[in-house]
Parts: sequence; C-alpha cells; structure tokens
Amino acid sequence: MPANEFTLIARYFSAYGRGAAVELGVGDDCAILALAPHERLATSVDTVVAGRHFPEESLPEDVGFRAVAAAASDLAGMGARPLGMTLALTLPEADELWLHSFSQGVAAAAVALELPLVGGDTTRGPLTISVQVLGALPAGKALLRSGAQVGDGVYVSGTLGDAGGGLAILEGRYQPEPEAAEYLERRFFRPLPPLALGALLLDTASAAIDISDGLLADAGHIAAASGVRIEIDRECLPLSAALQAHPDREQALAWALSAGDDYELCFCLPEGSAVPRGCTRVGAVLAGAGVVCAGAEGLVRGYQHF
Repeated sequence: MPANEFTLIARYFSAYGRGAAVELGVGDDCAILALAPHERLATSVDTVVAGRHFPEESLPEDVGFRAVAAAASDLAGMGARPLGMTLALTLPEADELWLHSFSQGVAAAAVALELPLVGGDTTRGPLTISVQVLGALPAGKALLRSGAQVGDGVYVSGTLGDAGGGLAILEGRYQPEPEAAEYLERRFFRPLPPLALGALLLDTASAAIDISDGLLADAGHIAAASGVRIEIDRECLPLSAALQAHPDREQALAWALSAGDDYELCFCLPEGSAVPRGCTRVGAVLAGAGVVCAGAEGLVRGYQHF
C-alpha cells in the first residue's frame, strides 16, 4: 500500500525537529517556538523548482541541503539567530528512495545551520521545495538594506563566483581539474550562509544583504533602499583558488559579479570599523544612485523569473 502524506512526514522528517527554541515540533497543527525576552521574530520563505533552480538530475541529498541553505541565507542577511524551519514539498510521486536521500540532505543542513525542522506539508505535483525559516532578532536591531551612508566601505564575506562555476560544470560549460570541479560543485550544492557573521554585524554594519542573485544585483538593492551609489572594484573581488584556476579570468570575474547562489553577505561598514575575519573590501558608498563597476557594463544583473 503506498505511503500517505502523514506516513511520509513521520518516516522521513519528524526526527529533525529538536532545538533549543522548540517547545513543540512536528505532530500538531502548529509548532511552538520560544523567543527570549526582548527578541522579535524574523521570517522568510524561499522556493526552488527542479530544472530552474537546480538540474533535474541532481542528487536528492544535495537538493535537500541546498534548499535549506538558500532559505537560511536570508536569516544571515538580517543578522537573525536561527530558531527553526518548515518545509513544503511537492512531489511527482512518493519515491521513498528519493525521499530518504533528500531527507538526509535536509537533516545535514538542519544540523550545520542549527535550524530544526518543526513542520511542513507534502503534496503531488512538479518537484518544488519551499522552506520557510524562522529566526530571532534582538529588540531594536536588524540588518537592513536601507542604512548605507556616503563614505562607508562595501565588503563581502567568503569568496564569490564559486556557485556560478559549479553550475557551469553541471551544465557542461566548464571542465576543470577534478579537485577544482569537486570544490565548485560543492559550493553550488552545499553553501553555508554565514549566520554567525550576520549576528556579529548587528552592532556595526550600516546595511547588509545576502548574495543570492549576484553581487551587482544585490548591491543594487542596498543602493536603491539607501538612496546612494555603490562603486564596486572588480579587481578586489575575493576568488577561491579553484575559481582562479579558470583559464579565462574575465569569466571568473563575471561569475563573481553576477552568477549568484553564493549565499555570502554583502555589507557596508563606516570608515574605521573593525573588519570581520574572512571578509574583503570590494567597494565604497558614494553620493548618487545605482551600482557601477568598471569593466562589467555588459553583465546581466540578477536572475529574472518573469
């Protein structure tokens, strides 16, 4: 007899709901999460669709991890402490082998990001995964896109462009050495958004955003919300050794500027602020509007769904 919706949830997802903030997880109509005194709830939802956000032949465990990490990146971009997540899963069929592997990826992300799974839903249809994340922010504090000031420096965490390189490999557009290929593909499928950095920046950053659509597009959101101009120096972009091995530096820089899916942070700091370890200055906030980057004038800035 085929497993029904409730059996699938109990079998593959009910074990990943333990967390410090979880008072009641999977099993009732709602989960109950506890906020500390003087905290506020931060929430966001992210949806990924097979064939559009990841190749349809992707390993299910990678799909599960990536879906959770992409959603959790929004918490990092706000500086929120992770509390829990819910998962809505649309499946063409109840393939239990696929579900088992997928659930292992979700579980790995839940542990790595301290984001217990506290609820969700399953239904039939084209493979679609929606993850809603819940986080906590101290009262009166949040990283916003709207606070950048003229004179601030613009910084990014980690390295950029790796996910773009990884996708190019998966689509057969790039064939690097095996070690570089493994690294870049892992960066595409298993990003680790810098949640601790987001929380650290609450007291210093004037503005911040997670880099999901590419640096040019996401810095553009800060510029628009803050009413400023952001200038990016592409020669300052931090590239991993794997990406630097690409024979065409222009292509590597293009991925770093516009490919997206890196799930790092772009943030602005007033001059004289301490720069967190692992972060790189890539530009400055000026008077004016928009984002400028010499040598990147022809790049498409951000993915458009419609």
